[in-house]
Amino acid sequence: MNKIPEPRTGPSIEKTVPPETPRQRLDRYLADSGLSFTRSRIQTLIRSGAVRVNDDVVLKTGWTIEPGDRITAFAPNETPTEMQPEDIPLDIRFEDEFLLVVNKPPGMVVHPACGHRSATLVNALLYHSDRLSHANEAARPGIVHRLDMDTSGLLVVAKRDDIHAALSAQLAERVMTRRYDAVVWGIPRFPEGRIEAPIGRHPTHRQRMAVVDTGHRKHAITYYRVMETFVCCTLLSLKLETGRTHQIRVHLAHIGHPVFGDPVYEGRTRAINRLSPVLRRQMETVLDSLPRQALHASTLAFVHPATGERIEVHAPPPDDMMQTIRRLREN
Repeated sequence: MNKIPEPRTGPSIEKTVPPETPRQRLDRYLADSGLSFTRSRIQTLIRSGAVRVNDDVVLKTGWTIEPGDRITAFAPNETPTEMQPEDIPLDIRFEDEFLLVVNKPPGMVVHPACGHRSATLVNALLYHSDRLSHANEAARPGIVHRLDMDTSGLLVVAKRDDIHAALSAQLAERVMTRRYDAVVWGIPRFPEGRIEAPIGRHPTHRQRMAVVDTGHRKHAITYYRVMETFVCCTLLSLKLETGRTHQIRVHLAHIGHPVFGDPVYEGRTRAINRLSPVLRRQMETVLDSLPRQALHASTLAFVHPATGERIEVHAPPPDDMMQTIRRLREN
């Protein structure tokens, strides 16, 4: 640990660890101590030198705190200058002074990242509102949860740090409900089911996720229900119990029903090559009209952290996915 001669700016908390507190990780203690930030944001603050223990800087998120330790956390909340507001239309389905629910179109990246520095949902949000939470990493103001670039649908965005922390807790505690519509290849054997399979990085394709039995993996559960069947495809309603990266896409591919049009998880070339020549030609026409996976976050429900009201928002699939469904009905 190193001494810091000058304090950092920004809101802070100062705590003395009570005598009865068991020894534990610093990041976990701060996450449970009233700092209205997500744990990942707290870890970022620690690594940046914004947290002191007994007046010394601690850079390790797993530093063990002891009873009697004095902890000070400085939390600058300025928006990075490289993130520019952009006048991009937003489909807002609910908004008040605390939060908003936006219907993200397909093809839009949620927050700036390598290769996507502009035209993201965050750029649009910064133009729409000068009040977004900073409980996350600096590049993700307001963002409570994400959707893949080519997955459309509903996202909740927080305007205050305490609201952000409360919504994140609802996600972790499975109070928040997220339902999706998806067109998948094939017809499931049962009209409804539960997929429980751990997800981790693909062992050889590191940009992909996969169902894995060894290594670093996370517990994952997805529920599905058949809504409509077509010649060789099915429209499903899905509910997430957990929220892992690419969870729905990985789970559906794992059970042999990849999402229609999914270029990463066997939803395009490999799926269509299994069809008879006649049916393949018909489905190629439908597939060519949808350059993305047919996956849409259609329902979002949660308890409003400020009012206690149950908020439930719905959004139908966008035109490209609805056109695919109509063509499948015609076939």
